[in-house]
Parts: sequence; C-alpha cells; structure tokens
Amino acid sequence: MKINYIISKIWNELEEQKNIGLVKRLYSSEISFPIYATFQYPDKHYGVAFNFSKDIRIDVSLFNKLSQLKVSLLVDTTFNNSQLLVIQLLTPENHDVFAVLCENLIKSIISIDSELKRSKSIINQLAKWKALFEKYNNNGLSESEQQGLYGELHFLEKALTINEIDPLFVLVRWVGVDKELRDFQGNEWALEVKTTSTNNPQKITINGERQLDETHIRNLNLFHLSVEVSKGNGQTLCQKILRLRELFKNNIPAFQLFNSKLFEVGYFDKHELHYIDRYYKIRSENYYKIENEFPRIKENELRNGISDVRYSIILSMCNEYLIPEQEVINSIILS
Repeated sequence: MKINYIISKIWNELEEQKNIGLVKRLYSSEISFPIYATFQYPDKHYGVAFNFSKDIRIDVSLFNKLSQLKVSLLVDTTFNNSQLLVIQLLTPENHDVFAVLCENLIKSIISIDSELKRSKSIINQLAKWKALFEKYNNNGLSESEQQGLYGELHFLEKALTINEIDPLFVLVRWVGVDKELRDFQGNEWALEVKTTSTNNPQKITINGERQLDETHIRNLNLFHLSVEVSKGNGQTLCQKILRLRELFKNNIPAFQLFNSKLFEVGYFDKHELHYIDRYYKIRSENYYKIENEFPRIKENELRNGISDVRYSIILSMCNEYLIPEQEVINSIILS
C-alpha cells in the first residue's frame, strides 16, 4: 500500500512547475506557524522548511558534512525579522523515505507553542536522520536488531488483535524505536520486550539500572519471547511487517505512523533480501510482573559513582511472577 503524503503532493506540484531555484509552498494553513514544502530545480532537491524569528539561534554546523541532507538557514522574505530552517534531500531517489520522515517531524512539533523548543526538537530529529540515512545505505539491521524488532512487533500484533484497541493508541506507546527506557510506555504502565534465540533461552540481558525499576510507575511488565531461528521454518521479519501493514490498511494515520516508526528504527523495504532467509519460530512466550523481590537492580540500590549497569536474569527462577497475557493487555487498555 502506497500513501500519498501531503508533502509529496506539494513536491510533485512544485516539480511540475520547473521554476529555477529554490521555491516554497505553505504545507498547511491550519498550522499556527509557517511550515513549507520546498523544491529546488533543476537539482531536484526535495525539502521542508520551518519559519523562526531571527532572534532564535539555531546551530546547523553539526550537519555541514552530511552526504544526503543539506541543512541551511535562509532569510524568509515572507515575514519581517524571520529566517527559514531548510532541510533538503540531496539524493532524490530516497524521497519516499524522506517524505515519511518529514511528515513525522511536522506532526511531532505542531503542538509545541515555543519557537525555541521547536527548534531544539527539529535539531534533535536531524541527528536521528543522519544515523538513519547511514543505515539506509548499508545492509540494514544487524541480526540482533532484527530479532529485537521482531519481538516488539509480535507484542504489538498481540495487543492489536486480542482486544479491539485503537491502533494509534498502541502505536504512539511503542517507544522502543525512540530508544526510550522500555519498549512500550503509557502514563502509568510500561512493558519491556526481550527476545532470545540462544542455547540458554531463559537468560535475558537487562540494559541499565532503570529498565526494570518500577519505583516511579504503577505497573511494569516484562514480555519474554523465545524463538528458534532457521532458514525456512516460521515467520520472517518481512512477513510480520506485512501482516501488521494489512491490519493498518484501513487506518491511514496508523499506517503512516507504523511506517514512520519502522524507518526510525532503521527498517527499510529495500533491505528485504537481507531478511527473507531468517525465520523465527516461537518456542515460548511469557509475561512477568515486576514487583516485590523480582530479581533486578534498582537505581536507588546503586552505590554512588556506579552507572550504566548491565546484567542477566535467569527467568526459570522467576516463575512466581508469571501473569496471564490478558491481564497485561487489560492493564494497557484501562490505563
């Protein structure tokens, strides 16, 4: 399913006009501050631009040597005392990916009423884009990254199909792609997904002293997915993604957000050939409630000067903390 994004439609219209140089068009009159789609002809540079007061200091020097993006500050002649932060794609063949990223960026800042906060948010997003385009031009995700993504998507599918939950409700809470502390996070709950395929499938690795620390959250759960990896038995990562896209096909906002999150984690369809021979067959799946004496390290238990803790847990020793799947799903719905 191909989505015609707003910014793509504007790019196509500007491209057809073939006006020499950089031209811009307002993205939407319904947004309280100016955002533009831009196109530079004949270089064929697609772009997005954000209006700021000249009083807002924006440092774009960090992005001077990007091979795929050009980030610059220009005078916005449409308004007095204004500047444009312009982000242009230098590789036209990647404009479909760029469109998704631009749409996601726009949606993430339209509710921010502070110019300074908006500028910082955009700069932070650009740092992510730099890493993403580097992944886009190599062979994609590593085997461990593929496996981790498969586990998160497996839980996402369960949350969507076990109960009739609004897909957007679940998708916005899938924050593992943003390198957050846990993979799924709500206001009062969180869930961490661990996927193993080793000879010791009951051994998981915890990254950081806060990952399984429920001190500041009402309900923290752990989902452990044990898989067998082979070259022809089970389900591939590509098949899992196709299944989820099918679930979202009648919900355009959810479909867009899902694809955007895939891009953010570094999954691009052009790398499918690197993933199609790696199949995951589920051995077991269990949920644990993190509470009481569940074996983990908490932040307040560390001595001064200790940080970046990494440790392992043997889940076969944690059976008393097993909880039913429906209880976990209900905690998400009701939170």
